[in-house]
Amino acid sequence: MKNNITRKDFLVNSSKAAVGLTAVGALSSLITTATAKAGTKDTAWPWPYVALDPDEARKNAHYLYYNGGACCAGVFGSILDLLKTNVGDPFNSLPKEIMLFGGGGGAGWGSLCGTLNGGAAIISLVTDAASYGALVKELWGWYSTEKLPSDTANDFATQNKYLVHNFDESLPQSIAGSVLCHVSVTDWCVTADKTVGSTERKERCARIAGDIAAKTVEILNAKFAGTFISTYTRDPVAAGCLNCHSAAQKYAVMTEMSCTPCHSSAHTSTGSAQELSKIPQNYDILQNYPNPFNPSTTIKFSLPTPDKVQVAIYDIQGTLVKNLINHEDYNSGTYSIKWNGKNEFGHQVASGVYIARILTNKFSKAIKMNLLK
Repeated sequence: MKNNITRKDFLVNSSKAAVGLTAVGALSSLITTATAKAGTKDTAWPWPYVALDPDEARKNAHYLYYNGGACCAGVFGSILDLLKTNVGDPFNSLPKEIMLFGGGGGAGWGSLCGTLNGGAAIISLVTDAASYGALVKELWGWYSTEKLPSDTANDFATQNKYLVHNFDESLPQSIAGSVLCHVSVTDWCVTADKTVGSTERKERCARIAGDIAAKTVEILNAKFAGTFISTYTRDPVAAGCLNCHSAAQKYAVMTEMSCTPCHSSAHTSTGSAQELSKIPQNYDILQNYPNPFNPSTTIKFSLPTPDKVQVAIYDIQGTLVKNLINHEDYNSGTYSIKWNGKNEFGHQVASGVYIARILTNKFSKAIKMNLLK
């Protein structure tokens, strides 16, 4: 790795706590910090903020990615160092290394992208409880829908504006559609035809660290100038899922990002129902045939209008046995679907009375069925 300038030349005030300190050095740092705190008062949250230069944040985050900060502490530290220079205390006592855990989606776990973790931490540090949510959503929504690394990030490389020059060519771009590290990185690697360990992938993440640092500063500058206008809207796929999975319903989830990168087949079922005729007059579920049955039976249902449909089998205690149709979209018509007498795990169920229920946005009805062996 070749650096054009030293860290000392670039940063006026750098953190005194560095990865790799000796035990004696670490102890000395702790004593110094404790002594300093003894003579000062705690600073009320949120901490002060002044307008910063997004380009400086971009260059600094890219530099820190390669110099001990990786993605999360790189973004957090890039803005923290600027605040140390432009504000001073209380930022001078805060080490950027507290965010090292977020690298690689959290100690390599591939969860939340470290750049977003670092950016959100800075936002939460300098804005109050009523403000931070909209700003974080703006940042994370931008990351999820933007082609990254950005054109600006690639221009900085080809124009030699970065401080580290491991790879100065333009990189392919991809849209993550998710805030998850493993989704974002995998999608880019597939797009670029590169491995996770490649120089290009590492440079991609360094440039995105710069992108997120710059975007975080832009959002905060607008917030404190009174010019911030949110452009964030919930992903339409997530919004559709929440029609059935909201907080007021069973199997509720909390999400803003698209569900499909991880749940492309969320509504799996035994198989599509067979359409028998067109446009009935009423909603209905007909008595299964044969009944009693062994081992399989056919269930018919009617939809006078297009609707989202669940057809599920329950035992007599009301415990779900099998989802035959799992909240899937159907046009109007009359349909039939078979149940083979097996549960969700593919095991044959015992003899007894079972309930078949149809549930749509507008209709619900159940029938009793008798399985005999």
